[in-house]
Amino acid sequence: MSESPQTRATLLLRMRDREDGDAWSEFLRDYGPMIYRFVRSRGLQDADASDLVQDVMRSVGMAISGLDYQKEKGGFRAWLFTITRNKLSTYYGKRQRIGPVGNRTDQYEMLSQAGETSNELDQQWELEHQRQLAALAMEALKPTLEPKTWAAFEMTAIEGISAEDAGEKLGLSKGAVYVARSRVTAKLRGEIERMLAEEDQ
Repeated sequence: MSESPQTRATLLLRMRDREDGDAWSEFLRDYGPMIYRFVRSRGLQDADASDLVQDVMRSVGMAISGLDYQKEKGGFRAWLFTITRNKLSTYYGKRQRIGPVGNRTDQYEMLSQAGETSNELDQQWELEHQRQLAALAMEALKPTLEPKTWAAFEMTAIEGISAEDAGEKLGLSKGAVYVARSRVTAKLRGEIERMLAEEDQ
């Protein structure tokens, strides 16, 4: 929570040292699930998606030492998206040459996505990025909050339980549940904004 806004830039610098396994582990933890969900949403099966994530990571490893992105060009996230999109395009190209195996409808659908517009891909990438930020923000915030405050938020905002029912389970008034949810939501918003600013350093 109190990390410097330079954390993301510092991580990228550390990643230039191939021996810094902690930096790479952190990067994979923060961005691996996002890339995986993105390529899965484009029709790839689990094994192919996992392979493509590893391919993206290899490319990041080879290119990180020369990374000199411009904030006005979209920053690190745009750079990572370009690598991922290129790997996905290469994958589609190979699959189109091979063609679907047998009569598998899922493969036909996946190959039809190869012609998607850049705007569609951009939107899906941003959606996955927002999901990843929300997950990381919740992971960072949860240990800093009172258990009942977090539980009230989780029950109502994530599980869809009514404030009244959540209050009964937690021994809180309906109003206290709403206050807890509002407080956590505001903290999450602030943490996500901090992470976005950090990415753009």
